[in-house]
Amino acid sequence: MALFLDILIIVLPVFLVIGLGTLLRKLGLIDATFLFQTNRLVYYVCLPLLLFYKIGSADFFANFNAALVAASATAIAAGFLLSYGWAALRRYPPGARGAFSQGAFRGNLAYVGLAIVFNAYGEEGFTRAGILMGFLVPVLNFFAILALMLPQRHTGESRGAGFWVRQIALNPLILASFAGIAWSFLALPMPVILERSLNIATGMTLPLALIAIGGSFSLEKLRGDLVRAGFATGIKIVWLPLIAALLLRLFGVGGMDLAIGVLFAGTPAATATYIMAHEMKGDAELAGSIVMMSTALSAFSYTLALFILRTAGL
Repeated sequence: MALFLDILIIVLPVFLVIGLGTLLRKLGLIDATFLFQTNRLVYYVCLPLLLFYKIGSADFFANFNAALVAASATAIAAGFLLSYGWAALRRYPPGARGAFSQGAFRGNLAYVGLAIVFNAYGEEGFTRAGILMGFLVPVLNFFAILALMLPQRHTGESRGAGFWVRQIALNPLILASFAGIAWSFLALPMPVILERSLNIATGMTLPLALIAIGGSFSLEKLRGDLVRAGFATGIKIVWLPLIAALLLRLFGVGGMDLAIGVLFAGTPAATATYIMAHEMKGDAELAGSIVMMSTALSAFSYTLALFILRTAGL
């Protein structure tokens, strides 16, 4: 019973804040314009500042685990191959194939993943997760672009490679993570004024991010082929964490780092999957359904994952 309560204390606050966002939208206290601006604020300002602050003020060599990065990146590649292979085997149309594959491996590390890890493992876990995310975001973006471009390669509908290279190179989360990694690696001092300013400014990041997810959540977005969305959701929140756990053990990762790798692998599909599917002529309705379905069901999958991790002493 105590273990179950411990897990609820980790998972429930995150999804209650998401639920708060949904309630505020239903009551008309926030609207689509607010959510659009909030998402931009979190993505371009708050989250980059938070990542830079937490990573930059940490001991890089004490928190960086190359095996964790390698195993997690390999799990993403495995998720891409599994989902894209399944979609090709089932002869999904080009638009659905890319959206299905992307939704099956691209997780919401920044908003949900960091919040769950912080609740489960505190500041130390958050810092380790932030460093890991700095290396995984380029990997996720690369495979997401590949998943969406491959089915369209003969149609002439996809954007040029240069556009997507810029999207990766100029991603604010990547830039902030690598800036924080460089600051930490060089052991540069964090001036007191800067540290206190960042401490104040970054306190709003996770609450705003979770409220934005909740405000955007709507069962009405469950459209299109729900069977395909269900298969993608199953890969994302069930099979991918299992694959990640196996790879992490094979790479010799244990303890907190193993738990972080599994929790990151089990994140629901990122909202960006819908945006990218729409941009690259993919099946946006399918992408939106995968995001909604995986977000709703991840409350249960995270509870189960944390129960297994806690039972294993992690």
